[in-house]
Amino acid sequence: MQTPDFIELYKQLIASPSISSLDARQSQSNKGVIELLASWCESLGFTCQVIELESAPGKFNLLAKRGEGAGGLMLAGHTDTVPFDEGRWQMDPFTLTERDNKLFGLGSIDMKGFFAFVLNAISELDSTKQQQPLLILATADEETTMAGAQEVAKYPDLKPARCIIGEPTDMVPVFTHKGHMTSAIRIIGKSGHSSDPDRGVNAIEVMNLVIQKLLVLKEELKNKYSIEHFAIPYPTLNLGHIHGGDSANRICGCCELQLDMRPLPGLSIAQLQAMLLDATKEINARYPGCVEVWDMHEPIPAFAGTTDSALVKLAESVSEQSAVAVNYCTEAPFIAQLGCETIVMGPGSINQAHQPDEFLAMEKIAPSQHIIKEMIYKSCW
Repeated sequence: MQTPDFIELYKQLIASPSISSLDARQSQSNKGVIELLASWCESLGFTCQVIELESAPGKFNLLAKRGEGAGGLMLAGHTDTVPFDEGRWQMDPFTLTERDNKLFGLGSIDMKGFFAFVLNAISELDSTKQQQPLLILATADEETTMAGAQEVAKYPDLKPARCIIGEPTDMVPVFTHKGHMTSAIRIIGKSGHSSDPDRGVNAIEVMNLVIQKLLVLKEELKNKYSIEHFAIPYPTLNLGHIHGGDSANRICGCCELQLDMRPLPGLSIAQLQAMLLDATKEINARYPGCVEVWDMHEPIPAFAGTTDSALVKLAESVSEQSAVAVNYCTEAPFIAQLGCETIVMGPGSINQAHQPDEFLAMEKIAPSQHIIKEMIYKSCW
């Protein structure tokens, strides 16, 4: 079997839906994408393992390897995409569309397209001269729970020396990034007729007290913690979604707030969880059993890489760009648990991620292909 050309690889990847969502009605299996990648990897001489996730049946990881032993380079990425708003897309998100010197499609840069770049680069290198193991890792559910990457950390025989995670960075090496914690706070009050407010406990009013505490915590995080490498140098707290009540003439009996926190390296998930509980402690004492706090998914720790690793230095040399810190998070903290030098570097701009009409600018294709090919060659040939 011959590996398809670059655009054909891209087309088939985009055409295989693999939406990941915490809403089970929207979430899809990624098996179709995994099977495509496995067949192409096998055509290039890789031995492939397709592994169903223990924590998410129907979702799959792919581990493809060419070469023997430990060490070498692993090229990693996720096969799932975020959901899309059909009303805001100007074209079919599952059809790769060329328009205005851009390639449009859901996952075109976040991040199915990375695999097209990787497979294209490998197909152009002489496999008989490969000196170090070459691995391809494709994971499930990065956009939600990162379950695929978390299970990879359990693979006992997976020991690459280096790993490149191909999230869209415009081929700028990323050596460190923040974590991600999504929490929910629910107020259970006591409903009743609005004509006698004192006979109930208004959950919206109690939530207002909680929000005041959270805004104080937000400022404390901003003033207490800082790392200059980051464009936003402090941990952030965002109040993202709130809903409660059902009628203007009823005392609100339940109100829920969902919030997002982004820890810096050095600030643990356990510390943030404790801060959140401490912010609600006084209100819970005032209204016993009224306040519930929980994580909506397994929190993602920050990735604490360094600028002096051999992989970072190589990436800076090949890309001719200095390594940076970013505010979003990736699978890097879980991959790094394997003991490999890890960076994030891939084609496309993060500004296009999670957006309607997601696209890859076509003038970036050739430079990105060159960098990815050079990184593989200098690591394994």
